[in-house]
Amino acid sequence: MSVPGGRPGQGEKLPVFVLTGPTGAGKSGWAERLAESAPVEIVSVDSALVYRGMDIGSAKPDRQLRRRLPHHLIDICEPTESYSAGRFVADATAAIEAVHARSKVPLLVGGTMLYLRALLHGLAQLPEASPDIRREIDERAAREGWSSLHAELARLDPAAAARISRADPQRIQRALEVCYMTGRPISELQRDTVSPLKGCPVHSWALSPERSVLHQRLETRFHSMLTAGFLDEVRSLRARGDLNARYSSMRAVGYRQLWGHLEGEYDLAEATRRAIIATRQLAKRQLTWLRSERSLEWLDPDISSSQASWNRDVSQNLRELGL
Repeated sequence: MSVPGGRPGQGEKLPVFVLTGPTGAGKSGWAERLAESAPVEIVSVDSALVYRGMDIGSAKPDRQLRRRLPHHLIDICEPTESYSAGRFVADATAAIEAVHARSKVPLLVGGTMLYLRALLHGLAQLPEASPDIRREIDERAAREGWSSLHAELARLDPAAAARISRADPQRIQRALEVCYMTGRPISELQRDTVSPLKGCPVHSWALSPERSVLHQRLETRFHSMLTAGFLDEVRSLRARGDLNARYSSMRAVGYRQLWGHLEGEYDLAEATRRAIIATRQLAKRQLTWLRSERSLEWLDPDISSSQASWNRDVSQNLRELGL
């Protein structure tokens, strides 16, 4: 296992660490154990954790833990707000700079790959969302199906279509929207970018459980969330009166399916089945993207000694940095 070593010279930046992997892989537990004894602060890379009131279904660290171990980019906006990759990059960059100013190392933890890609590779200058174009795309999807729109994307932007699942309407919609508005493929615009972390040493690890183990863990976790009051959490969000199923926050996996149940579209057993399937599909998409990242060092969380070994090696190298 390799970790950047050597004390930074004058003018050199402290490193940034990244711990990623599919949902349910155990990233938070690994990060929290490291933060108990090492000079790191956790920066969340999760599109659901930013929202206040979305606690159980997002597996949000509890407030007591967050008071004891610094976490950033959690509970920073209302679920009625639109939180974008651009806003994440700005918020994450500010958090990283603040952690560095305290002579600590930021540990980016999470699996929202759009956010992670934007931070590691830069964010393209894309047009603001167009409500009219999005409404037209949604209407077409209702008539023709998202598979048809994905096929159109494959003609307009093969590179984007290759990495966007047919089961990911939000990203299909955005890619088509950008094509319509700019006349250029979104993949082409995204290539012309520079990472805001340029010049800063970055070391990244990814947890990759065995597939069947991960699937069982995701199913067990969802049932545990229901036992902990997940349905009541969604019921409370729905009772606010200012949210609906079209908000990005309510399209999060688990929330979307339970919202549909509360709308009377299907019973709780069907909502549970759909949520577990959607969570597994999310994990598959995350792993597909992660495998394209050559800079990642893969770790197997199912090997009992892996976490202790990683923790020990990272802590040792932080000491070598003089931290």
